[in-house]
Amino acid sequence: MTGLASMSLAQRDRLAHVDLRLQFFGEIRRGDLVNRFEIQTAAATRDLAAYRELAPENMLLDGSTRAYVRTDRFHPLFDHSAPRVLAWLVEGVGDATPARRRAPVPNASAVASQAIRLDVLGTLTRGIHHARIVGITYRSLTSGLTTREIAPLALANDGHRWHIRAFDRRSDSFRDFVIARIADVETSSSQRTHDEALDQDAQWQRLVDLEFVPHPANVQHPDTIEAEFGMLSGVLTIRTRAAVAGYLLRRMNVDCSVDHRLRGPEFHLWLRNRPMLAGVENLALAPGYSAD
Repeated sequence: MTGLASMSLAQRDRLAHVDLRLQFFGEIRRGDLVNRFEIQTAAATRDLAAYRELAPENMLLDGSTRAYVRTDRFHPLFDHSAPRVLAWLVEGVGDATPARRRAPVPNASAVASQAIRLDVLGTLTRGIHHARIVGITYRSLTSGLTTREIAPLALANDGHRWHIRAFDRRSDSFRDFVIARIADVETSSSQRTHDEALDQDAQWQRLVDLEFVPHPANVQHPDTIEAEFGMLSGVLTIRTRAAVAGYLLRRMNVDCSVDHRLRGPEFHLWLRNRPMLAGVENLALAPGYSAD
């Protein structure tokens, strides 16, 4: 890419960070670069000038906030991949431009990648960052293609798929939407209300401590499972949000039946404190769970 090749790797990393913040937060300030890379303000100013020279239509300076904001003509300067972007959004790592080299260790993944459109993801994350309402066209298994207004609030991963946690104005409830099922998005100038904010999402705010033990019927050598999960006194305790508890239980194949009745080599764990699930809304996903 003309201009980038002559820059140091460190500066390319910083410009990639500018590119990411513009695409997924809609703005970048000098302080963002100063704090992220521990550089001087003058260096951050030079980086923003360099980015603007390379992509003059991507951002404009907002005189009232002193932030550079994303324009409608924005086109990514770097080739970001969805997994890398998601890792950055969730964990704040991997800002550097992707290295095109062989992996240091042979590896394989048993997880199929999703067809996540970065323009869709960017609109959702900008909606989170700016507390905006977003219009979506969504492909539902039960309703087919529908249009909705949502207040995007957080990202969630069920181990297989990425979801956006949002307040759905159509159902008047907090829900999860599979990002890869969003066919189209439309930005809005409308702000979310207090009742649509994440701190009003009871399932997201509630934390549950789940206690897993080696399955009493399916595991012949429980010490193997204890060592695998680093259990203390034979118990693995995981604290998670109620909103994603069902995903966790399904992903880990935890038998949630009262009498550990599920059989099969996939069920190595049993949930011993089942009453903790009272009030969790997505228990249809939990193996063996049935309401009393």
